[in-house]
Amino acid sequence: MDLFKAIRERRSVRKFKREPVDDGDLKKILEAGRLAPSGHNRQPWYFIVVRNSETKRELAVAANNQYFIADADVVIAALGDPGEARLRLDASLRRIPHKQDPMIAIEHMVLAATALGYGTCWIGAFDEEEVKRILKVPERLAVIALLPVGVPDENPPPKPRKPFKEIFFRESYGTPLEL
Repeated sequence: MDLFKAIRERRSVRKFKREPVDDGDLKKILEAGRLAPSGHNRQPWYFIVVRNSETKRELAVAANNQYFIADADVVIAALGDPGEARLRLDASLRRIPHKQDPMIAIEHMVLAATALGYGTCWIGAFDEEEVKRILKVPERLAVIALLPVGVPDENPPPKPRKPFKEIFFRESYGTPLEL
């Protein structure tokens, strides 16, 4: 699938068929995340791939009882490493690479999954300590997101988006960019 088509067709899928994600496709999805850019190429991330039904159910409960997570064939937990991401930069930059960089990788995975015909739903609402306990994540790492991946059993309509002229500006805020 063309990249721009994948961007247009990406949806948050919350209903999955009880069908497996092909291992070859899963590897492509994970590889898309591995190839994502990161600040100073630090790659401050780790990913846990969960297919065990009981573990997925526990993650669904830890994610504020979002039970659809357990219905996906795969759940990918994105972890950030603050120590790996630390740079000698001015503190006023307020950049949090151990959180932002894994988010870029997850979005690469989301688009790859869409292009391959799978559904995903970015999950940011969860009890981090409980997810760490379930997945045996070391204390030094942060859980950034959970990403269920599976064969979609729904095709949600697109959500409304702000018009181009309301979000893109020329030279300074307030002057709409016209292309």
